[in-house]
Amino acid sequence: MYEHLETAENRENLKRVVVDPVSRVEGHGKVTLLLDADNKIQQARLHIVEFRGFERFIQGRPYWELPVLVQRLCGICPVSHHLAAAKAIDQLVGIDPENLPVSADKLRRLLHFGQLFQSHSLHFFHLASPDLLFGFESDISKRSIIAILGEFPELGLQGVKMRKYGQEVIRMVSGKRIHGTGAIAGGMNKSLTKAERDTLLEDIDQMIEWSAASVRLIKKVHCSNLPYYDDFATIRSNYLSLTKSDGALELYHGGLRAKNDKGETIMDHVDYCQYNDYIHEEVRSWTYMKFPYLLSMGKENGWYRVGPLARVNNCDYIDTPLAEAARVEFKAHGEEEMVHSTLAFHWARLIEALHCAESIKILLNDPDIMGHDLVAQGEKRYEGIGVIEAPRGTLFHHYQVDGDDMVTKANLIVATTHNNMGMNESVRQVAAKYLSGRELTEPLLNNLEVAIRAYDPCLSCATHAMGKMPLQLELIDVEGKLIDKLVKHSSGQIERNSNG
Repeated sequence: MYEHLETAENRENLKRVVVDPVSRVEGHGKVTLLLDADNKIQQARLHIVEFRGFERFIQGRPYWELPVLVQRLCGICPVSHHLAAAKAIDQLVGIDPENLPVSADKLRRLLHFGQLFQSHSLHFFHLASPDLLFGFESDISKRSIIAILGEFPELGLQGVKMRKYGQEVIRMVSGKRIHGTGAIAGGMNKSLTKAERDTLLEDIDQMIEWSAASVRLIKKVHCSNLPYYDDFATIRSNYLSLTKSDGALELYHGGLRAKNDKGETIMDHVDYCQYNDYIHEEVRSWTYMKFPYLLSMGKENGWYRVGPLARVNNCDYIDTPLAEAARVEFKAHGEEEMVHSTLAFHWARLIEALHCAESIKILLNDPDIMGHDLVAQGEKRYEGIGVIEAPRGTLFHHYQVDGDDMVTKANLIVATTHNNMGMNESVRQVAAKYLSGRELTEPLLNNLEVAIRAYDPCLSCATHAMGKMPLQLELIDVEGKLIDKLVKHSSGQIERNSNG
């Protein structure tokens, strides 16, 4: 879509190219490009255009409703919000993670591994594989799971079954595939039965085998397209994730670790309850998403990336054998300590899926998941913070309550918000390197979406704030001429630019 744009802020006659909506992501977003007469890219931005108000409307609700309420943020990663909220309200009833009953802790981990496994499978096979297997500029008819099932039926069916298995783990632990109710303050509301455990055990070896095969596939796809895959949308950044105290990959509970682009440690095993001392958020006028950054490094240099690439980059090892072997191969692929290729998110994501499958098998063979000591309680507190590694990256839930147990304040920082700057930088890199100066076609514009999809963004999760949010309304006539524009800035100020 081309529009001619001439305003007080932009006196040069530039063409505006809009990719709207961005497809095969969870939620709604758009990309805008400003081009000069030679089709050179002058500016590129990723806009998150949907609006949600969870941080505000959960205020005044009793804290015990939170694990059920906040998972309505998303139909793709509800378990992540469910568990992050549960970890936060554990603290409100005086229970720290190390004091959670053993059976409850292992059931939550099983639930979490099921969520990661199904989400990673969904993203790779349903959303990303058409680009990777057919090409970034392939015909639009090729860009779906239907095309994958048509030309790679065995692979496509594996993806469907892998996601279904992860959903079955979720259903058996929490009661429903989507928006279950397993975790409660201080523990879990039920354990697995022997029949449920045995049912899940029947297929877990197949899931491990398919997961290992998917890692081999993505490694082959990535390495056969060098140096393109190492260069496409690639940016240097800092990385943030949870790790165990010994540096192992940790997806459920650990300390915050951040490394810079050279692999040097910025902070290590920081208590996530102190996150406000290390991470701040910046608001910008043209998007509903905030821009988090490491306070010690400032707004300009402190932005970072989260998610599978960050986690596999940051950890010292993975404590399941097949995933660890895959991690060693992954790290050996790069010439530096850190792998910066944005498309390597896919590779790291499938290494994590393999780790989840191995971990599910270990837990299914642990009798504690059928235990009945499920709930603990301590002394009431008025603030709770839960942090977990969601499929897309580090997820923060922070709540304060009053003496009547009602929520008075909430702050959520989701993975896609952490990755906001990284996605924008990747979009700029692709636009400048692969689109600038060329005749823009729909297949070519898909390159921008490929860059965004590598992050597996959940845009609906990332827009929660209420209040004076930025909004831009443009009125364009049938010839593509901008005749009126109304801008509401984040300060609340309204500005009108009219060409009519």
